[in-house]
Amino acid sequence: MSSKTRHILSLSGGKDSTALAICMRDRVADMEYVFCDTKKELPETYEYLDRIEAYLGKPIVRLCDDRGFDHWLKIYNNYLPSSRMRWCTKVLKIQPFEKYVGDDEVMMYVGIRADEDRAAYVSTKPNIHPAYPFKDDGIDMDGVRRILEESGIGFPEYYKWRTRSGCYFCFFQRRHEWVGLLQHHPDRFQDAKDYEKLDPTTGERYTWCQRESLEELQRPERIAEIRRAHEAAMRRERKRQTNRPLVEVLSDVYDDEDDDQPCFFCHS
Repeated sequence: MSSKTRHILSLSGGKDSTALAICMRDRVADMEYVFCDTKKELPETYEYLDRIEAYLGKPIVRLCDDRGFDHWLKIYNNYLPSSRMRWCTKVLKIQPFEKYVGDDEVMMYVGIRADEDRAAYVSTKPNIHPAYPFKDDGIDMDGVRRILEESGIGFPEYYKWRTRSGCYFCFFQRRHEWVGLLQHHPDRFQDAKDYEKLDPTTGERYTWCQRESLEELQRPERIAEIRRAHEAAMRRERKRQTNRPLVEVLSDVYDDEDDDQPCFFCHS
């Protein structure tokens, strides 16, 4: 075990952890940057990580469980991960990170903003200590936007239709985001759909969305309904928040629909 405290920032491929990495680049010289790769990420995420890596001037360590999602899906009896059973975060994000850390003393930098009321993953390992620079410095959504714009990195491309990083089949996606996946990445939408199952014996449905399969969601009339509801929500939010950037309005619309808090390792 090293006697020196390691400084590690885990990137999710999202706006907040990216903005934090930009801020910390010149504040902590020996910072280690890591990304826990499920191999089920969007192409835009990998492209964004390449841009971040170029800006930071040092490599982002890609951590990965080589057995992959399909292996663990079998281990969990083909039970798709959900907000009630987030095994994907545990085995594909947290465990590779803790293996990388080992028993070293680690200061883990977490990109939770000052205007957020959510908890982050904090390891039960006593050698991992979280730090929240944005909370300490009072940096909110406006601050994150300024950091990304001034650095030239900007927002990930997927923010045009999706407001969170994470796997392309993430169960935290809102229905309009699933429609966006179908439009922008129909092959990955099909892959996600192929994971869904109907047990003919019990009638139990294994779907990414509650009470709706992707087969049902992709019907033209259902897509039209989802888009109408989304557009109405966007109009209401724009009236409430005039002169706000589209990405922030979109984020608030999706946040209003949330039933559960997303995982920090995947969405920050």
